[in-house]
Amino acid sequence: MKLYFSPFACSLSPHIALQEAGLPYELVRVDMKSKTTEDGDDFLAINPKGYVPALLLDDGQLLTEGPAIVQYIADLNPAAALAPSQGTFARYRLQEWLNFISTELHKQFSPLFTPNPSPELKASTHAKIKARVALLEQALQDGPYLLGAQFSVADGYAFTVLNWARSVRLDLGQFPAVLAYRARIAERPAVKAALARELMQRSNGKKG
Repeated sequence: MKLYFSPFACSLSPHIALQEAGLPYELVRVDMKSKTTEDGDDFLAINPKGYVPALLLDDGQLLTEGPAIVQYIADLNPAAALAPSQGTFARYRLQEWLNFISTELHKQFSPLFTPNPSPELKASTHAKIKARVALLEQALQDGPYLLGAQFSVADGYAFTVLNWARSVRLDLGQFPAVLAYRARIAERPAVKAALARELMQRSNGKKG
């Protein structure tokens, strides 16, 4: 499998899932400005949507959209327990969290990544994000992870998005459970491995 990614973008979520699942994969870095891969290929010819993540399967099929990709990865290795079994209510709870993170948290960061956002836009966007993070804070009172005791692909996605708070100077100090959660996930060996690999690629631009 090939994971098309951009360092520390939302593609970090399926990268973490691949590491947690212990699956073999290749990383292919995408320049999001030029829409080309590190090999000079036209990324739009690979994924017409033009954004990461995209997972190229060994049979040639391409899977896009982070929530779908991480569930596919989880189902490739059920023993890793990254997602509840299909058809269980717990699986729908996982999908509920993945949709919340995707539509209500992830997308709220978009205005902050535009060139020179106004102070007013920053303030209003920070407020919107904090309103969503407050829901995570409440949920984490019931367990170390979003589904309780078990780490899941939803946690890898939430970690990815919460990490962006640093780059946009969003203070999450009022959410101690969320900060402890982010730190706890950062200590997982698979997460450390994914972060290190993306840092290396960002530094040298080489294929990994």
